Amino acid sequence: MLNKTSGIPLHVQLTNVLREQVLNRQLQPEDRLPSERELCEMYGISRITVRQALNTLTQEGLVYSTAGKGTFIAGSALDEELQPLSSFTQDMERRGMKSSSQVLTTHVFPADDFWASRLKIPRGAEVVYLHRLRLGDNLPVSIQHTYLPHHLCPNLITIDFSAHSLYDVLRRDFGHHLAHSDTLIEAALADAEEASLLKLQMPSAVLISEQSTYLDTGVIIEITRSIFNAERYKLHSHT
Repeated sequence: MLNKTSGIPLHVQLTNVLREQVLNRQLQPEDRLPSERELCEMYGISRITVRQALNTLTQEGLVYSTAGKGTFIAGSALDEELQPLSSFTQDMERRGMKSSSQVLTTHVFPADDFWASRLKIPRGAEVVYLHRLRLGDNLPVSIQHTYLPHHLCPNLITIDFSAHSLYDVLRRDFGHHLAHSDTLIEAALADAEEASLLKLQMPSAVLISEQSTYLDTGVIIEITRSIFNAERYKLHSHT
């Protein structure tokens, strides 16, 4: 039971109880959780408190909701430790999974003030945009939006990135030496387009990473924003 005299908020206590049941395998993948009403009655708490707890567990990728059916325990996720300068293809290979990509769009555009500042290039300089859906064993894992200074990789958009790794191409075809990267991670709710591409019900949590990659000269070569299916993928920093 929850301790209503404790200084710990009730929604945090419920989150901790349910999380422990999931991690200890008292609740198995694809098990259905009690309904919001049933959880209210079981723990003597309000529906708002229950929803706060379930939202937290959804953002952590431990549960997911299906409209009209209820809330379920998420299946085993791909637990990814961010490896410096590791490509998605390499990440999948480490798991014995076959990676593939669908190129959604690619084009070159002139940098506005925002991208000129982010990529450290003059305003109006050309930027390559590469938009891909990344799959593991034919299941959608992430959506990637990649931006690169065109002068560092001319004619990049002529390459078929449904069959080639971007990092391999930058190293092999353009002779670049990728030195280090900085990555930020955050949780969010998928928008309609993201949910459709990742085969998620709305609302569903996604994990977002934004990686900036630098050459050995200190020049930035790419910025990639990746939106991951939080039901199948977990991220944590490499230390």
